[in-house]
Amino acid sequence: MKWNEVQKQYPDKWVKLQILASHEIDNKEYIDDMSILHILNNEEEATDELVNCGDKEIVYHTTKEEIYSEIRNIFFSYRKGRN
Repeated sequence: MKWNEVQKQYPDKWVKLQILASHEIDNKEYIDDMSILHILNNEEEATDELVNCGDKEIVYHTTKEEIYSEIRNIFFSYRKGRN
C-alpha cells in the first residue's frame, strides 16, 4: 500500500505500519510500500505503540504529507558527545 492510499482510507488517524519497501536519501529513509498493522485512537495509544515498535515498523499520523524516518549514526553521536 502507498502512503497516499493510507491517507485516503484513514484520514486524520494515527497508524502503525509495517515497512515493506523504502529508500534512503540524505539520512532519511522514505517509506515506499507499507501494510497497516493497527489503526490507533489517539496520541497516547500512538506513543505506547511507538515505544513497542519492532524492526521495520513505524507509527505515523496520516496528516503528514511525506512518510520518512530520520537515520542517525548512534556511534558518531556517542563519540561526538564525549569530545
